[in-house]
Amino acid sequence: MNDLNALFRKRIGITGHEKLTFDKLDEILDKTARTIPFENLSIMASHLSDINKENVMNKVLVRNEGGLCYELNTALYFFLMENDFDVSMVRGVIYNQGWMTIGRTHVAILLNHEGQTYLVDTGFGGNLPLKPVPLNGEVVISRNGEFRIKREVTDHGDHILELKLKHKDLDWKMGYAFDSSIHVGNVVELNEIQTIIRENPQSPFNKHPLITRLTNSGNITLTDTSFTQWENGKMTKEEIDGTRFKELMKQYFDR
Repeated sequence: MNDLNALFRKRIGITGHEKLTFDKLDEILDKTARTIPFENLSIMASHLSDINKENVMNKVLVRNEGGLCYELNTALYFFLMENDFDVSMVRGVIYNQGWMTIGRTHVAILLNHEGQTYLVDTGFGGNLPLKPVPLNGEVVISRNGEFRIKREVTDHGDHILELKLKHKDLDWKMGYAFDSSIHVGNVVELNEIQTIIRENPQSPFNKHPLITRLTNSGNITLTDTSFTQWENGKMTKEEIDGTRFKELMKQYFDR
């Protein structure tokens, strides 16, 4: 069957008829992070489509591309919903040496399970928790680091995701703020985010091509000028040109 549920399972490599439980989500998030890259290549090439279920499915699961948060988490949101999870989407503001000034351009998922609400995110580049993070402040530890959510009311929301990436951070740092009470009513709202990301001069994703994904031992990040690998806590960086960019895209991202 050529539906989103079957295509998502095929892309990340899980069986087509297995019943998905909450305990299975760690594996789902880890496989998704290793399989589907975070990338802005369609933004850079101006190959854009409206954000809706069909277009996101075609891009991420039929053409086997990656995407930014509003595409990756939309695909995951529909997949979780089709597997009977209680999910909604929220918008957030990224913190990067200060709160970003282009608005609520991050998209994440809230999941309710047995009276507890969790943050689920597969669209935060190399900063992925790889596990559901409860909104009660409990620290979650994955192979990518430590993650927790602090309840704090700011101009940007009522909760803040904090993280301490393995091999990279000695102290807790802020990831993004979000408002747990304001849900995305329809994915058509996310077209506003795509427009901001594409057109705003302060957008970090409309300057240079970027593609990254997690690996079994770290992560890889490719831009038009460099290729960076983290492997078991050790970083190597190669300066590249356009020819090498294409070679690495084929070798590591099958594109």
